[in-house]
Amino acid sequence: MNKRSRFLFFFSCLIGTHVSGDDSLWNLYESKLKQAKYVDLTHTITPSIPVWSGFGQSKFSPAINPETKQPYAFAKDGFEATRYELATDQLGTQLDPPGHWAPEYPAIDEIPATFAVRPLVVISIVEQLKRDDNYHLQVADIESWEAEHGPIPEGAVVFVRSDWSKRWPDPGLAKMQRFPGVSLAALKFLHEERKILFHGHEPLDTDSTPTLEGEAWLMHHGYAQAEGVANLDHVPEKGALVSIGYSKFAGGTGGYARYIAICPADWKYGITISETKEAPMPKSDKPLKWDASAGMRTR
Repeated sequence: MNKRSRFLFFFSCLIGTHVSGDDSLWNLYESKLKQAKYVDLTHTITPSIPVWSGFGQSKFSPAINPETKQPYAFAKDGFEATRYELATDQLGTQLDPPGHWAPEYPAIDEIPATFAVRPLVVISIVEQLKRDDNYHLQVADIESWEAEHGPIPEGAVVFVRSDWSKRWPDPGLAKMQRFPGVSLAALKFLHEERKILFHGHEPLDTDSTPTLEGEAWLMHHGYAQAEGVANLDHVPEKGALVSIGYSKFAGGTGGYARYIAICPADWKYGITISETKEAPMPKSDKPLKWDASAGMRTR
């Protein structure tokens, strides 16, 4: 035993655990994730995106220096910042914690870090919607998917593709009474039989029933869900992963979320790390500026 080995052995005995130089996750990054295709499944939040009328619209404005009462400016301060008056935490692409409906269950800041990366399943109901614009995912659709692709992995995230999001950001979307949904039976099957982590859908509600029965069942049984998901037509039905990020507001009853699909290297959509300028990021010939008509910064 050489000097280094003796030290590692002694140290592991001292702390009661095995010391390892395991770099298998780094190897996974180099061999798979570095070559993967990345697809953003997230809507951009602006002051005018569709939102339930019961919440109202949000407002963006330049952040104000409380001493001078003037907005910060690149020319005199070296930076600018933005003030967000967000009407709700149910805005845009979301991660709904069960605390949204059931206060005895976790809020957004209490969701465990283990949500970070999961297998992604995409089940399409696009064809069914051609016959019925109010179609909701059924157990038979899930079983049909499994007959073609195999069992849904335990702990997976299941996103329901409807192409509803292709009309985004049409404000009329938030007023629709008929829209694609997920049936209560399908939700129970996915959670109780397939033991998924959570499901997601493109519309801003789980279903079109008068009582939102699907969302009510989810929340009151401790399940989270994703809403307002986008670009599911650019993701394979099986074989991808999903990266899950969200704001961590204390006691938050909703979450502004970012979902990124990590797809196989030979997938036809998405971008790879090698073809993206990340550090440093590219300089634009159109600097950010405040656009009063848009109510936000634009280029």
